[in-house]
Amino acid sequence: MDISNIARKLDLSDNNLVVRKAAEIRRLCDAQFDSSIIGVGEICKAVICLEIAASRLPVIFDRQAAVKLSGMSEKAYTRSFNSLQNVIGFKIKLNIKELAIQFGCVRIIKSVQNILSSYKERFLASLPASRRANADFTRPVFTAAAFYLCAKKQKLKVDKLRLIEVCGTSESEFACVSTSMTDLCFDCVGVSKEKKDAKDVKGNRELLDVLPGKRRLEDGGYSSDDESSCYKRHKKMEEAKYEDWKSTVVDSIKKNPEKGAKKVIQTSLNFSKKDETKELQVDS
Repeated sequence: MDISNIARKLDLSDNNLVVRKAAEIRRLCDAQFDSSIIGVGEICKAVICLEIAASRLPVIFDRQAAVKLSGMSEKAYTRSFNSLQNVIGFKIKLNIKELAIQFGCVRIIKSVQNILSSYKERFLASLPASRRANADFTRPVFTAAAFYLCAKKQKLKVDKLRLIEVCGTSESEFACVSTSMTDLCFDCVGVSKEKKDAKDVKGNRELLDVLPGKRRLEDGGYSSDDESSCYKRHKKMEEAKYEDWKSTVVDSIKKNPEKGAKKVIQTSLNFSKKDETKELQVDS
């Protein structure tokens, strides 16, 4: 499909510079690799080339219309856009100030710069001398990860998916860089989570601690000897109460023998003659 027809559907046909730049990027893609390998068709490739050309030039591009025209979901389109852009070697220049203005986090600009410088120093120090010259921190994913972690540290809301889309990277790469940056610069971006000790959470344990058998030694309860002596003392108290009750009952019977003695009346079963005649009829 001609790229000029797709540009017309995206309201870019009047801008000849964008169309020519997109056609140049498309020829570069065709010369370097087969886009079908990464699941990008011809129409989607033309749309992505137009967006890359528009991003290189000061031209407004309708991303929603492009996703609809490509026939892909927004997530699949973003993944294809990032893959195609990385393959042809087009790098996005991410400015911290512009990023802070875009996401409304202007106050963390200085903090993000400090985190990036600290991460570069510590990451290079962890590498052997032979690999330090090949380290590349110019990719926008490092800036985006530092920006996100700094905003999270200061409890500012930042749309993570939108940030990944702006920096032109994948979610897996962003997560990998964020983990590495958190490990090396935990003092700058780490967020400590307060976790209560299970022993500190008492709940309703006082209901269980009423019984001697439920007390714990580590909670300052009774030892085994104390538990046995407590049990024996409790048993003696129960026996004393029983003896008191028994003596009061015996004394009351002695004082009032008529009330205490109960007459046992034995009742006899008398069957009527009518019932006997009915049983004889049934038997016969």
